[in-house]
Amino acid sequence: MSEMWDQREEANRADRGESPAERLDRNWAELLQELRVTQTGIQMLGGFLLVLPFQSRFPELGPELRAVFLVSFSSAVLSVFFVLSPVVMHRVLFRSRRKDVIVRMGNRLAQIGLTLLALTMVGVVALTFGVVIDERAALIAGVIAAVVGSILLWGLAGFAALRHAPGEPYGEPGREES
Repeated sequence: MSEMWDQREEANRADRGESPAERLDRNWAELLQELRVTQTGIQMLGGFLLVLPFQSRFPELGPELRAVFLVSFSSAVLSVFFVLSPVVMHRVLFRSRRKDVIVRMGNRLAQIGLTLLALTMVGVVALTFGVVIDERAALIAGVIAAVVGSILLWGLAGFAALRHAPGEPYGEPGREES
């Protein structure tokens, strides 16, 4: 696996003509932009979950849906912590000449935060179906959300893109996509 990353790193360096410091700056800027995009969604889901216990129908929820709520709420809060951690780490290590560590660890923290976001989204779908229909519908909707959203769209699509040769247009051979 390390050899594959080294080959990508070398190809990326040759294509972009960046120094290692420029590459780290670009990687950090890209990571921050991705975190900005996800942070709003995480905060909206967290806010939605935060007000649920104060709704009049919340006491009517059975123990299973309360457990789904607690897992969803906890994963939303943890997701916020993980998504904010790269910025906090940057503040702690500011001017320490360790941007390589910040970018590498920031990437891992963001991946964990996004995984927790996926768990939150699945929980919100299940909770919504459970409140509107019943607990069986919650289970079915949660499984569908997990399989379609998290596994197929996020997981497999990402791994399929990794297998694609760098610099080669994605899609049909010989056809550029915009």
